[in-house]
Amino acid sequence: MIYDSINTFLNTAKETLAKGPIAPLLIEDLVEIESTIKHHKKLGFSAILVLKPASLHIADALCKDVHVINWDAFADDATEDAVNRIAAATRPGTWLYYCYNAEYLMYPFMETRSVTELLAFHTEERRASMLTYVIDLYASDLNQHPSGVACEDAWFDKTGYYALAREDAQNNYEKKDRQLDFYGGLRWRFEEHVPFLKRTIGRNALFASAAGLKLLPGHVFNDEEYNTYSCEWHHNITATICSFRAAKALRANPGSRGAIKTFSWHNSVKLEWNSQQLLDLGLMEPGQWF
Repeated sequence: MIYDSINTFLNTAKETLAKGPIAPLLIEDLVEIESTIKHHKKLGFSAILVLKPASLHIADALCKDVHVINWDAFADDATEDAVNRIAAATRPGTWLYYCYNAEYLMYPFMETRSVTELLAFHTEERRASMLTYVIDLYASDLNQHPSGVACEDAWFDKTGYYALAREDAQNNYEKKDRQLDFYGGLRWRFEEHVPFLKRTIGRNALFASAAGLKLLPGHVFNDEEYNTYSCEWHHNITATICSFRAAKALRANPGSRGAIKTFSWHNSVKLEWNSQQLLDLGLMEPGQWF
């Protein structure tokens, strides 16, 4: 079913939002809509919400078992508004996950365990959010794939990632507890083409709804504990979002498109589309989950 607005959906969505995890997929353009929906269907979400501009058409076959909602992707704070309104309509403690088209959630042991199992364990560890590193994907041959996007030829950087302590501007720029700003990938190598506030690759995209909780610009929450990478007593599970979004933007922008002849370098490695590769490279970790 296609809803003409988020309001219309929320007015009739009590059953849909009664059980998590729920995945709002934020569609910005026509790139890899099918693969994005199919990938997240396989992970076992209770409900998938496909938010898209009204002008974009999605094939009827893809609309099966998902909820398609017309949404203004280019309005101010479009992401935050959509995610917050949907989260507020759920029962507190309901898990949600948000991403954009041409982005793919990958987590430890995903080949044999559902996202529901992942979040059940994480909840038992008294965690209400999960850190997801956004790993930039890109096509190796920009002549063959000028948009920079090619799922069958997806590459990423195996090294070059680092983190800096996150400073608290409201508290004398002291370091925030268990919070880091992560960098790497295309946004690091081509930072001269990326606005400063868009360069970080950390996103706690898996989170449990709570009264008063708000997603803020910059993929952070108004509850500081939701922005942490782990609990105080040991490491927790982390996941990745393998994303063509940066590659798309760098190829769409006239300035960067002319300046960048290839995304490939000596530390490029082809994505094998399995969790073990990302675990082996240290781009996510299972914590205490085995």
